Amino acid sequence: MRAILAAAFGGLLMMAAPALAKEPPPLDAYGDLPGVEDMAISPNGNRIAAISRIKLDRKLLVTEDGTLVSTTQIGDMKVRGLEWAGNDIIVLEKSDSYDLPFGFTADKTELFSAIALNLKNNKHEVVFSNSAALGNAVFGSYGLRRIEGRWTGFFAGLKYKRSADRTGWEFDHGRPYLFAVDLENNRPRQVSEAARDGRWRDWLVDGRGNVAATFDMTENGAWSIRNAGGKEIASGADPMGNAALVSFGRTNASLIYRVMDNSAAMLRWFEVPLAGGAPSEPLAHATVDALLISKTDSTLQGYLTYEEMRTKPVLFDPRLQEIFSKVYRAFPKLDVTLVDSTPDFGKFIVLTRGNGESGTYYTIDMTRMRADPIGYERPSIHPEQVGPISTVDYKAGDGLELDGILTLPPGREPKNLPVVMLPHGGPSSHDIETFDWWAQAFASRGYAVFQPNFRGSTNRDVSFRNAGDGQWGRKMQSDISDGLAELAKRGVVDPKRACIMGGSYGGYAALAGVTLQQGLYRCAVAVAPVSDLEDMYWAGFVESGRNKLVRRNYLEALGDRSKFAEVSPRRHAGNADAPILLIHGKDDTVVAFDQSARMADALKGAGKPYEFVTLVEEDHWLSKAATRKQMLEEAMRFVQKYNPAD
Repeated sequence: MRAILAAAFGGLLMMAAPALAKEPPPLDAYGDLPGVEDMAISPNGNRIAAISRIKLDRKLLVTEDGTLVSTTQIGDMKVRGLEWAGNDIIVLEKSDSYDLPFGFTADKTELFSAIALNLKNNKHEVVFSNSAALGNAVFGSYGLRRIEGRWTGFFAGLKYKRSADRTGWEFDHGRPYLFAVDLENNRPRQVSEAARDGRWRDWLVDGRGNVAATFDMTENGAWSIRNAGGKEIASGADPMGNAALVSFGRTNASLIYRVMDNSAAMLRWFEVPLAGGAPSEPLAHATVDALLISKTDSTLQGYLTYEEMRTKPVLFDPRLQEIFSKVYRAFPKLDVTLVDSTPDFGKFIVLTRGNGESGTYYTIDMTRMRADPIGYERPSIHPEQVGPISTVDYKAGDGLELDGILTLPPGREPKNLPVVMLPHGGPSSHDIETFDWWAQAFASRGYAVFQPNFRGSTNRDVSFRNAGDGQWGRKMQSDISDGLAELAKRGVVDPKRACIMGGSYGGYAALAGVTLQQGLYRCAVAVAPVSDLEDMYWAGFVESGRNKLVRRNYLEALGDRSKFAEVSPRRHAGNADAPILLIHGKDDTVVAFDQSARMADALKGAGKPYEFVTLVEEDHWLSKAATRKQMLEEAMRFVQKYNPAD
């Protein structure tokens, strides 16, 4: 059965480890989309759906008890999610980049849609596509529920208004309504109104398909939660808009919401009875990285906490806690991600990555106490070709404790190595000890790669995250170079052979490393970078419809607007002291393509060496195989040219 499943999903089961390869894997082994991108298991545990690549074709594959039963060609579709509605319907979420017509606040947008694939009749339909009065896009998914024997999806969507000549439909406003969609016939039914003008709305749907609560927030950050009867059961105000409706409590008699306690620099999780009453703090003494919420009824089952460089689950149900503990004990030194499970957790799928592991999907059968590998993210990268991954603790120049992830070249002594500094995007994100395709690609070519978790990263408490406010190009930037100094002090890297590379915020940091800082790097590779803070702030504010919450969040993160120019690499292009490679997707809806185009113009005007690569029809996330590979090939060529590994 193991071989059958692996063959069905395009994986290659590794037998005895082969001898150490003299040559590293081809660069495409890293830059290509994974051999298996996502998986989902049906409620009865018998069927598995996977986004997989067989030779050059991307397909949605379905197996039943190890036998391939369905194949759907998906080509370059940008799949964002995969979930079963019962045992016969698969809900696939995707996104597409669109050019917007005149009159909208943005030139481009990324819209999400949902497709219901019915295996009984092999029918595929886009949610809302049967109604001319509704847009085909979804603006949030609120659960898949079985109602009176039929599977129903709850999605937020836009209603159009009648055109002036009454012959068709036209855009009305961008505030979504909530619909219940019969997934067998794609028939939508409105179940909740949109928010009033100037407000944003969220919903909570119970296991029976009833809208149990609504959450409304104004542009000023005032928020309220009302139950199904319209009674306000919680309210408050947060000028940064950090409050949110999260889930039900352990039962559907209460709900969980979160607020930011700015005075204590921490998130607080509250529980309030749906009927109304005093709120409590069930997680007051816990360190919560994320909540674990049931797919079937949105009740709270536990939470994830970050300990000893690993994410670990804490479940309220002792039986479930023991199940998860056994799984994590089975993979003691790897990063383990729960991909999907049956409702009773009798079977589930996990993805493991880390040292000696480039990404393996396992089915876990708790009744048989067995784990079977069923798919590989990168089957052509063998265990011994995975560069060693570890965490390096260090201190910033002002004494703040930091850490970063160090990936070393396989089979090479960690001494005086050339290095690529690889700061993460976000900047509200962080890196962990796992297989990272960017880092591993450069390690395979002889480079040490360091991914610093600078202040503002999310791997520590909220005060650490808030320490990044106003520090773009300042302490957040010196945190990166302090990591380089630490590696040099330990003798791991040669500081005179360093380049800096990153995407999004990491791309900004790469540009800042050779314009705002001097004498540190031989080259910089900036992928979809921010180059001008004023341009980013203004574009984001305008595209939000001049939303006050968006404005306040930008200013909190970026600091004093009058000082944006001081830390904008475009304004300091004349100070660039190393060659720069700019790479940007033409369909980027997160960081405008103009951020790179204007940086290129500034470098050209200053007579500085640079290259500019446009990724045609690519978005911010490098979602397409051809342009992902193009990005990595160009970046590798550039780094090897200006900072050769040997």
